[in-house]
Amino acid sequence: MQKIYVLHENHEWTDHLIKRLEELNLPYENWLLTNGTVDLYSKPPEGIFYNRMSASSHTRGNRFSAELTNAVLAWLEHHGRKVINGSHALQLEVSKVLQYLELEKYGIQTPKTIAAVGKNELLEAAKAFEGKQFITKHNRAGKGLGVQLFQSADALKDYVESERFEEPVDGVTLIQEYIQSPQSFITRCEFVGGKFVYAVRVDTSEGFELCPADACTIDDLFCPAGEEASSDSKFQIIDGFDHPILQKYKRVLAANDIQIAGIEFIEDKDGNMYTYDMNTNTNYNSDAEAKHGKYGMLEVAKFLGSELKKLEEPVKV
Repeated sequence: MQKIYVLHENHEWTDHLIKRLEELNLPYENWLLTNGTVDLYSKPPEGIFYNRMSASSHTRGNRFSAELTNAVLAWLEHHGRKVINGSHALQLEVSKVLQYLELEKYGIQTPKTIAAVGKNELLEAAKAFEGKQFITKHNRAGKGLGVQLFQSADALKDYVESERFEEPVDGVTLIQEYIQSPQSFITRCEFVGGKFVYAVRVDTSEGFELCPADACTIDDLFCPAGEEASSDSKFQIIDGFDHPILQKYKRVLAANDIQIAGIEFIEDKDGNMYTYDMNTNTNYNSDAEAKHGKYGMLEVAKFLGSELKKLEEPVKV
C-alpha cells in the first residue's frame, strides 16, 4: 500500500500533522532524519513524500539533518517520486540569501540586505547603512538566530568583538535595513497546495522591538511548542484578506515547486510592503485557528491525501 511519508527532524512539530492524517484515516510513515544512510543504488518506496525539514534544525542538536534531507530528496527525485516541498524548497529554507533573490526575481520587494562572511567584512558592510538603523540576522536561521538591532556601525563593532556575538552555522551573517511598522504588526500568508489559505496578523508590540526581524522571534510562537506560552490575542486571522501580493507569492512558490509555505511581510509608515521570510516548514497557531475555524494542518493533510489518491488512480490510456 502506498503511503504518505513525512520527512522531518522534530516530532514535536510533526505531531499536529500526524493527528490530522490519522483523523482522515490516511496511511503514513514517519521518516525522522536526525541520522541515517541513503543507499543510492536502492529504490525508494512508492508514495507521497512531504519534506518538513527546518532551517533551525541545528539548534535542536540535529546539525546535519538538512544535509541528510538534501541527500534523501535528491534520491527520491532521481527516482521520480512525488515530493512535496522538494529540493528547491529546502535550498530556500536554509538560505535567506536565496529567498530574497528569488523574491526579487518575481517583483517582490525585500529589505536592503548585505551578506557577509568574516567579522571584518561584516563591519565593512555596515558602512552601507551609515546614519541609519540596521539589524543583523543569520542566513540559515529560524528562531530569531543572530537577530540584533543596531543604531550605528560602532555599536555593531562592540557586539562583533564581544562574547555575545553569535557565529552563524553556515558562516553567513546578513546586515539588513530596519523596517519599522507604525502599527506594530506583521502579516503571514499561508499557502497549501500552492493556494492561499489565510493570512494571520501578528502583534509585535510586546517583546518584538526588532523590525523586520521582530517577526523572526515570532517563529517560536508559530511552533506548537510556543503556542501555550503565547497570548492568543497576538494572533488574528484576517477575514477576507486579499492583496495583489498574493499572486506574486503564488508565482514564486510555483516556480520553485513549493506547495506548502508561510510568507511574511511588514509595511512601513508610507505603506511600502517588504517581504522578509519564507517558511517552507510552516507551523500554525492553534489559538487563532480555533477562534476562526480555519486549520492549516487539516488543509495540509487533505492536500497530501488528494495527492496520494492521484497516485493510486489508474492511468488512462
